Amino acid sequence: MRILMIGINYAPDLIGVAKYNTELCESLAAAGHDVRVVTAPPYYPDWKIPPGYRSGWYRRQGLNGVTVIRAPIYVPGRPSGIKRLLHHASFLLSAAIPVVSTALSWRPDVVFAVAPSLLSAPLAAIVARMTGAVSWLHVQDLELDAALELGMLGKTGTARKLMLGAERLILGMFDRVSTISPQMMDCLQRKGIAPERLGKFRNWIDTNVIVPGSSQTRLRADLRLKPTDIVALYSGAMSNKQGLELIIEAATATAGSHPSLQFVLCGNGPVKPALTRMAEGLSNVHFLDLQPSDRVSELLNTADIHLLPQKVQVSDLMLPSKLAGMLASGRPVVAMAAPGTGIASETEGAGLVVAPGDAQALASAIVALAGDEALRARLGAVARARAQQRWDRASIVSSLEREFLAFSRTSTVGGSRPAQPAMPVRSIEQVTTGSRRRPEFVNRITAGRARRTAGVSLSKE
Repeated sequence: MRILMIGINYAPDLIGVAKYNTELCESLAAAGHDVRVVTAPPYYPDWKIPPGYRSGWYRRQGLNGVTVIRAPIYVPGRPSGIKRLLHHASFLLSAAIPVVSTALSWRPDVVFAVAPSLLSAPLAAIVARMTGAVSWLHVQDLELDAALELGMLGKTGTARKLMLGAERLILGMFDRVSTISPQMMDCLQRKGIAPERLGKFRNWIDTNVIVPGSSQTRLRADLRLKPTDIVALYSGAMSNKQGLELIIEAATATAGSHPSLQFVLCGNGPVKPALTRMAEGLSNVHFLDLQPSDRVSELLNTADIHLLPQKVQVSDLMLPSKLAGMLASGRPVVAMAAPGTGIASETEGAGLVVAPGDAQALASAIVALAGDEALRARLGAVARARAQQRWDRASIVSSLEREFLAFSRTSTVGGSRPAQPAMPVRSIEQVTTGSRRRPEFVNRITAGRARRTAGVSLSKE
């Protein structure tokens, strides 16, 4: 099966959407599928392109079995609402050439677009229609809703209606739309997506890599923390929507009364300088830069308590992917979320849920967990079990692979697609477990390919 992904974030960026785009493509390539990606240079979460990737032209490279084409884009040093729009518009314009040329010459079975960036998604739908491929949009972030609620794109009624109307039009262009939580599925249905076109494809964690371990890590020693200190950790991007100032406020509230409680914020992003200024004079607040992937398990185990702050405006619009790693590490989570949201449903029983935007409630929950080791152990055990049940990478990616195979077979049987060379295809479970059994859905896709007509010859790149 040939899969063309279009998404603005990809490796070597380490966190956020880039992690999932990369791991999905590499898993599919390892299973024997032919995968190509049109993406941007790395820039997140620092909003700065590394020197080795700065270029005014296109770059093509192979990464772990995936062909990656990078299109030049505008990256604002200090992203605002308008600058973010220009940022995404630049990707739409620059990605058009490699997307169209790759689709027409290579003839993918599935064109898979990831939002963000929604602005470039119509390009995926158009080339899929041109080539007879399945068009699939995966919504990682309801970016327009979040931007409007945070006031990043103005508050005029006319502009709001125009942007929401454009979003509705884009969503309606795709054969299939998926997202990462039931609450986001409900939101997409309210935007006009029929239930039969909508699916859930949540983010994941490799539960064989992120495992519970001792909290007495080298990172803890590097920070000169005592073995008896209780560490409350936030790890992830540092941007406006997370509400990280709430952690600094909680640290301020507990500094004098709970000296053994230490707050660690790990990551990078545009609001980090403001956070460090806000924390000046607080001996219980420590900052770390984003850690390499081979130290993520160590980082998460450094925590006694994980923190997931959230502004009230966006608490129902996203399910932060960082939650998966928190749960997999077997530590309790203090999450800020309204009842009934995706964050609340994932955290309840595995931690404590407090009202979004309430720094005092956050501080009280952290203090309660810090003083009760048995409670932390019970909630942490539930967290680990939940990660294994709901967030396991192999099972989640395998389910998407099966849908890709089924949809691409349906769309090409009896059509005018060119015949493609047979290639060995293994399921994601086979890649993970080493099973040699040939699954039924692979038989179906092979039979579907055999029925395709061969009216067009494929050009070689």
